[in-house]
Amino acid sequence: MPSKKTAAPMRAKRSVSSVRIGTCYLRLDVPRIMGIVNNTPDSFSGDGTQGDAQAAIKRGIAMFQKGADIVDVGGESTRPRAEAVPVEVELARTISVVEALNEFRPGRVSIDTMKPQVAEAALFAGASIVNDVSGLRDKRMIEVVAEHGASVIIMHMKGEPKTMQVSPRYTDVVSDIKEYLSTRVAEAERAGIGARSIMVDPGIGFGKTLDHNLEIISRLRELKTLGKPIVVGLSRKAFIGKIAGAPVGERTVGSVVAAVIAVRNGADIVRVHDVVETRQGLAIAAALVSRA
Repeated sequence: MPSKKTAAPMRAKRSVSSVRIGTCYLRLDVPRIMGIVNNTPDSFSGDGTQGDAQAAIKRGIAMFQKGADIVDVGGESTRPRAEAVPVEVELARTISVVEALNEFRPGRVSIDTMKPQVAEAALFAGASIVNDVSGLRDKRMIEVVAEHGASVIIMHMKGEPKTMQVSPRYTDVVSDIKEYLSTRVAEAERAGIGARSIMVDPGIGFGKTLDHNLEIISRLRELKTLGKPIVVGLSRKAFIGKIAGAPVGERTVGSVVAAVIAVRNGADIVRVHDVVETRQGLAIAAALVSRA
């Protein structure tokens, strides 16, 4: 009889089984998908809804219907060299969208912002997660999340969007990111943010070169020791274009492949523009790997 093969795992060993979102827990026994809704005129990915709230709501609802577990709403571009926008503009682009999406899928809406004022307004409008690409640098942001009992994604970014891609350097990119995130997680927990409400994101493309990004993806499992769910945003990013020679509108295949590898290496949640394609890629990879 032929020897029975041991199935190769689709994912690196999980550090956590679930994450608290709102009043519920989202199980992480399978990879989860966070859909991206950028209600901006200048998104790097070309998917911005130009400040049109109804278009953004329609896109977010479609993402939920296609299988997104969470939808992340943003009103300020964080592409390289992006200029900050006024609080009033970001509020106008996001709050009505958050409110409508929360009515459609309560407890599964995230606000993508670095501004405590925007985060608080979004939480009052029904958001359950604050996705802060600045990694809770603003003390008031920590207070807002704690006061609302919200969940948070703490991301690593070197510098700020306007300057982050100007010759970023690290001693060891993964170790440096891990140390930074560990410090931010500890401060968040001391401030009263629930330990099971915190997720971490290494910040692909946020102050990283192509080699940095590839190194992070290949070593994602090293972040497991933080004991938090790992969120990774790879979708349509510049490193995919550099490798494949593809303009931003032609990076879907590369984005799906990157998401599959990230999940295999330990990501719990992938943040994407293309929900259907990502779901299909993850499902096929899981089925094939289970037979390996």
